[in-house]
Amino acid sequence: MADDRLSRVFSALADPTRRDIVARLAVGDATVSELAAPYDVTVQAVSKHIRVLEDAGLISRSRDAQRRPCHLEGEVFDLMTQWIERYRREAEDRFRRLDAVLEQMKEQPVTGTPTKEAAS
Repeated sequence: MADDRLSRVFSALADPTRRDIVARLAVGDATVSELAAPYDVTVQAVSKHIRVLEDAGLISRSRDAQRRPCHLEGEVFDLMTQWIERYRREAEDRFRRLDAVLEQMKEQPVTGTPTKEAAS
């Protein structure tokens, strides 16, 4: 189940407009009209982006009288961070093992290659 949610989150963030909307919501809540203002597209087009972000769990909408502000849901980023962190640690472990092997190779004398003296 978590993987499905994670797939929806990464898929939603694959679009640059949606990433920009998320970045703007990181500063503070905004309505769809406010989010649509800087784009040369209709409010309906931005609403579709908002729905994708909402379906992925990245944002939610509340009701404030006549206003329906969009709000960034931070716990979804915790899910993403945990997933990324797991693979970052694995990559670091592989690099540490590679560094250890390279260090051992430096310390061992190279055999089987002719020296200048032997070639003469």
